[in-house]
Amino acid sequence: MDLTLAFVTDIHVGPEARFQGKLRKLSHRAPDLLGAFVERMNTVVRPDAVVHLGDAIEDEGRAEDEERYQLVVDSLKKLSCPVIHVAGNHDTIHLTAADLVRVWGEPAGQAFRAFDVGGYRLVVLHTHEIKGERVFIDEPQLSWLEAELGRPGAPVIVVMHHSAADQVLEGNRWFEGRPHLCLVQERKRLRSILEDSGRVLLVVNGHLHWNHLAMHGAVPYLTLQSLIENLDDDAPGRPANAHAVVRVTPRRVFVQIEGEERARYQFSPSAAGRVGRG
Repeated sequence: MDLTLAFVTDIHVGPEARFQGKLRKLSHRAPDLLGAFVERMNTVVRPDAVVHLGDAIEDEGRAEDEERYQLVVDSLKKLSCPVIHVAGNHDTIHLTAADLVRVWGEPAGQAFRAFDVGGYRLVVLHTHEIKGERVFIDEPQLSWLEAELGRPGAPVIVVMHHSAADQVLEGNRWFEGRPHLCLVQERKRLRSILEDSGRVLLVVNGHLHWNHLAMHGAVPYLTLQSLIENLDDDAPGRPANAHAVVRVTPRRVFVQIEGEERARYQFSPSAAGRVGRG
């Protein structure tokens, strides 16, 4: 059975943001860029589902964040397919995970959960960040994940905000020298759970504001560029306008990253779990 998923991440609706004195996030352009993404999904790609990988907002305060987060969710509701949301670290500075779940309108009641989508299993993880200190995934969630993947079932795609892959961060504007703020502290154990299940085809995350691919064992780990990252060194700026389209067939997983920094990847069953294992 074939499946098409689209991914968008780090939309950061809010005022433009500077880092180390330079314009880095074209957040003020996010609503228009998001609208164009929705239009392309509805008229060109027509995916089975869209996954929003988190950081919908550029946090300012509870009132502003509530309004802007609702704006992003409402914009994505215009899609002609289901939308699956992942909680990001900026989303949960002034809002709680319970606030996000309420806006999503999902019955699960928690930010980590699993769905059946087109004959595959989509597992959504909720990674946490203690600002300036560390990124982690809690023990109850790891135990839930182990149980979820430990039973026979459909092939799995895992989505999360922070990265479970080891990445060389040299040249990353945001995280060079700061792996503790972008890589999950428990990532070795997490990867072991994913690998041992024999069911995981692909893991996708955002947060790092660049495109990156890593292989750990038989599992590919894809990091997707932010929608609004400024690809120029400073103002006036040029947005990455990034999103990804993933097509899964019984024999291959195809990844196409669109936008200003395009990339394409292809995985065979031997390098992407066991497609079609049931």
